Amino acid sequence: MVIELDSARDQALIRRIRAGERAALAELFERYAPIALGLARRVTGDAGLAEDVVQEAFLAVWERPATYRSDLGTVRTYLFSVVHHRAVDRVRRESAHRRRLEREATLDTAAPRGVEDEVADALDSRQQHEQIQAALGGIPEEQRRIIEMMYFRGMPQSKVADELGVPLGTVKSRARLAMRKLHEALGGGDRA
Repeated sequence: MVIELDSARDQALIRRIRAGERAALAELFERYAPIALGLARRVTGDAGLAEDVVQEAFLAVWERPATYRSDLGTVRTYLFSVVHHRAVDRVRRESAHRRRLEREATLDTAAPRGVEDEVADALDSRQQHEQIQAALGGIPEEQRRIIEMMYFRGMPQSKVADELGVPLGTVKSRARLAMRKLHEALGGGDRA
């Protein structure tokens, strides 16, 4: 009986809010703000953010009271749903903002790259290229050709099979064997 009276009272408050009565919003706030604040605090983990979230939620109810639909639940459930969604959104925004600041700080503190760094990278790249070429030279022609078609010409395995006139399963097994041999030749052991 008490729940029904509370629900009827909340429905009346929403009707009054729809009519533009600020006192109705103040009454709704007085009834539910402490519980809403606890919910927001649990989600955000921060008292200041939680207060902001609750204010935003009640402001949303004031600005768009028609979003509440009695056929979907009670005013209390609706209100706490608004608080929860806004709290989750706030946590996501804060987290993204924190990551962006950390990334920017990392970029700002990174030592500037000199010409010697660029030369070292180029030498590493050239050495890697030579190692890959030597490794490719060490695998059988039929496997090497498949790897070159797939990885250097960007052909799918089915197209390679059609062009070479071999079954798709053969292309797959040769590619797997070739990748295993390349992995071993490039110092990866035999984990492939």
